[in-house]
Amino acid sequence: MSPEKLVYMVNQIAKFFAHKNDEEAIAGIAEHINSFWEKRMLMEIYAYLDADGTGLDDRAKQALQRLKLASPVSVT
Repeated sequence: MSPEKLVYMVNQIAKFFAHKNDEEAIAGIAEHINSFWEKRMLMEIYAYLDADGTGLDDRAKQALQRLKLASPVSVT
């Protein structure tokens, strides 16, 4: 899947949580991604995040960073 599509998807998730405070939004975004995204998608968005993360909503970026630290996806 293209990085642009993944960025669009994660930003759409962030929009869903726009009415929440930062902590609730970040936790909600992370929970959604953890529950519904497959390993391949996670690996691709983490690589994009590591490269520069341009275009990612700030809360989405924080949620991805939190997820990556909590349960890193191995390349194997």
